[in-house]
Amino acid sequence: MKASDYRQMGSSELQERLGELKRNLFDLKTQSVTETVENSRSLRNARRDIARILTVMQQKK
Repeated sequence: MKASDYRQMGSSELQERLGELKRNLFDLKTQSVTETVENSRSLRNARRDIARILTVMQQKK
């Protein structure tokens, strides 16, 4: 998602999405250690989405 999409969300929605992305990132990391990941870019995208959400949350404070 783009940062503009995250800016339109409320703080509770951002918290929920952040939790989902962190769980997804953890799953991707364990997959990369134990087996091959289909899309190696998904790790990078997950980290960037987490950073976007944290940035938007910080801007809203």
